[in-house]
Amino acid sequence: MKTRIGILGCGWLGLPLAASFVKDGYDVYGTTTSKEKCAELANKAINPFLIRLSEDGIDGSIANFLSKTTILIVNVPPKLRGNNAENYLQKIKLLHQAVKNSDVKKIIFVSSTSVYGDNRGEVTETTIPRPVTDSGKQLLACEDLFRSDQEVQTTIIRFGGLIGDDRHPVNFLSGKKGLSNGSAPINLIHQVDCIRIIKSIVKEAWWNELFNAVYPYHPSKKDYYTQACLKRNLPIPDYMNDTSQFEKCVRSYRLITVKGFRFNTSITD
Repeated sequence: MKTRIGILGCGWLGLPLAASFVKDGYDVYGTTTSKEKCAELANKAINPFLIRLSEDGIDGSIANFLSKTTILIVNVPPKLRGNNAENYLQKIKLLHQAVKNSDVKKIIFVSSTSVYGDNRGEVTETTIPRPVTDSGKQLLACEDLFRSDQEVQTTIIRFGGLIGDDRHPVNFLSGKKGLSNGSAPINLIHQVDCIRIIKSIVKEAWWNELFNAVYPYHPSKKDYYTQACLKRNLPIPDYMNDTSQFEKCVRSYRLITVKGFRFNTSITD
């Protein structure tokens, strides 16, 4: 049977990921919460589905979407800031139940290195997560939900901070005063390598795995963002003298050492 890719969440990462799979000849099905965006997906040869997950239920034909899918990529980040914070875990529990009622047996769950929380020093996939934020705690619970299900093969990707040609934290940090944790190492990854990693999992059948996904370059935040601002002729951010010892360096050990994956897209451009 031809592999059919279902991408739940065609946003900043999911849309170019879907387009890349289409380019490689896959049948791709993608979801969006915007009726207007359905046309954009269709124009890119992505079969569009209007589906919205909430803690109260799933709006849209989730059963039909899953029936088209042999590999499901769950790319729906938590929305836990501001006044519209959600119960992300409950939302994903409803998705998991829908998956249980379908024929989907392979899942890629996009998570975050935020699950490591206050761990210090070098962090690999064997490091026990210690999430401190609500987002990190709920993501870890969702990881466990899928990984404990013996009826599906789930691979978890814990991405570092996402950057791309149109997205870089330097644009927010430029000129800021009194920033903390300047000595902490950066843990970033470019959108292009995110896509390459997900596609490698599918093509190489890396199932029932857990991967950290962070570019192997870890200067301090102060050094990195100073150089990024100088390169872009932006005001340099000001970091306070850092007396804390909060330093977490996330290593992509299994990707690089076990699977031989090589990151191609620099985060210094």
